[in-house]
Amino acid sequence: MAIKYISYDPNVLEGQAILDNFVRTQRILRYRDNGKVFERIQRGMPLYEVESQEVVGKNPNHNLVLRGECLSTCAYLKENGVKVDLVYIDPPFASGADYAKKVYIRRNPKVAEAIKQADTEVDNEEFRNFEEKMYGDVWDKERYLNWMYENLVAIKSVMSDTASIYVHLDWHIGHYVKILMDEIFGEDKFRNEIIWCYKERESSKNYYNRKHDSIYFYTKSEDYIFNYRAIWEEYSSVTLKKFKYKDENGEAYRLRYKDGRNDPIEESNDTYRQYLKDAEGTLPRDWFELGIVNQAATERVDYATQKPEALLERFIKASSNEGMLVADFFGGSGVTATVANRLGRRFIHCDIGVNSIETTRDRLRKSGAEFEVMEIKDGVSLYRNPVQTMDKLKSLIPGLRNEDALDKFWEGSIHDTKDGMLPVYLPNLLDSSTRLLDTALMNRILKEAMPDLPDGTKKVVVYYIDITDIKEIKQFIKEQNDTLIEVELRDLKNVLDNVVVEDDAEFDVKEVQPEGEAFKVWKVSINRFFSDRVSKKIEEFNLKGQQQTLKSGKIFKPITLSEEGLETIEFLSLDCTSADASSPWHSDSEILIDRLGYVGKNGIDTKIFWDGTITSTEKPLRLKIRNICGDETVYEIV
Repeated sequence: MAIKYISYDPNVLEGQAILDNFVRTQRILRYRDNGKVFERIQRGMPLYEVESQEVVGKNPNHNLVLRGECLSTCAYLKENGVKVDLVYIDPPFASGADYAKKVYIRRNPKVAEAIKQADTEVDNEEFRNFEEKMYGDVWDKERYLNWMYENLVAIKSVMSDTASIYVHLDWHIGHYVKILMDEIFGEDKFRNEIIWCYKERESSKNYYNRKHDSIYFYTKSEDYIFNYRAIWEEYSSVTLKKFKYKDENGEAYRLRYKDGRNDPIEESNDTYRQYLKDAEGTLPRDWFELGIVNQAATERVDYATQKPEALLERFIKASSNEGMLVADFFGGSGVTATVANRLGRRFIHCDIGVNSIETTRDRLRKSGAEFEVMEIKDGVSLYRNPVQTMDKLKSLIPGLRNEDALDKFWEGSIHDTKDGMLPVYLPNLLDSSTRLLDTALMNRILKEAMPDLPDGTKKVVVYYIDITDIKEIKQFIKEQNDTLIEVELRDLKNVLDNVVVEDDAEFDVKEVQPEGEAFKVWKVSINRFFSDRVSKKIEEFNLKGQQQTLKSGKIFKPITLSEEGLETIEFLSLDCTSADASSPWHSDSEILIDRLGYVGKNGIDTKIFWDGTITSTEKPLRLKIRNICGDETVYEIV
């Protein structure tokens, strides 16, 4: 349950955009469910408990990597008086696509040395991969616009008076979101629709191939930062040749007409000298061509929607100065935070997905950034991410099954020997507007969903993540329930809290004297590692492959693991600072194992195969192991 609700702004706009039949009246967008959204806006942004997970470096600039939703993150920032100077967001595009992370089986460290001695390339077939679903970008337009409206209003509430915002979208939804931004920020605060052109293989012969995204650039006020000199382009060789004259001091210049006509042939009263040393180059344009992050790019981090660093560099240089705070509330691959840090800005990275947080954490660590990793305890991350949670719920709730007789409002039913079929309502963890069980949602359940239930229904089960006041809701049900159907409320967190099985690891710890070294080190040797969830993912992959083989006749090579299971480890870290389980993690020594089996030690890439160990100069107190799916388990070292 939210600690409290933080107001957006003293005078928030009423209304929001809707796809169907909106009209503009007194600069207010009217639409279906306008009242419900306005009610949520009036309530404010939910503030939940925020817990520190890890501190990397001393972090004097208070850089933040935060796992949580945009609304809750903005509530946290506003409660702490944090103002953001530049916002870039690359939210879902309502593209209708599901995005997944490729999960690679690592090289078995037991044979790594042999591979090294043989000096052979690793065969792609030997590190087979499967996919781990990250998030779904499947929305109807009205729900998406409702969701975006709340997010944009929240973001605006934490922007400084001189701040700018860049919203990155494509053809699916961008034109609708611009209407939202006109209303939220004001049409007069619109600066540019920026077109990012990119090259990809053409695939369509039925229409023009789509080769661009749109980025909408708005400012909070008329007083904003735009460093055009930081992003101008140098003159081309053709233009430079026009500076063909030299004065008495040998300074190159060209002749220009005062009224802007074409370049003159000779000097006159109507001309002036433009010196090369004073030339500014080509001023920034609202379109540019920039390649996508391809398979061979050095900055690639294998994230489905990764954007190029050069794109963010352009925006950050133009709309912020060194020392200013740059935020990305749909941080994805961590490109905004990475570039902001490199350019001497402070940063906030926010994302709901654990894969985004881990990818960004590792990327920032490699770049030498200092930051704190925090998590919002809002129920979203009950499992690993909202998509996975929703996918797993039916198996986690005993007896829950599909029920054709029920409307899609109900997730399914549970059969009870006493009461028969019990329809079950589950909140949609992908939609923040349904996560809170309040009187408005309860009224919809009572007045719209329950009257349409099959005759003979005696009871329904309503699960919730967050609730305004359980006594208030129960009293509301008592007063407003016009049916004979009983309503049972259940806390979904109680179902999910204990379902994640931690990975099992066997390891030894000893102090050793490395050959050729003057000082002893502590070595942790991983002897065996087993992840139930990884094993099940591999079983699913193999079963699917075998089924496809029966249909196609093609040979399928299943994924197999060694008895030690060390191939399923991606990351190890040692905390030599604190043994307290409640204390934030301090990664005093860490290794990241890439898909080929090479290790990065403390953020530095090497060409050394992982040998199944990790060392530290200080005595380790805790060990953290991350499996290839992204689950992390902490072990106390006695």
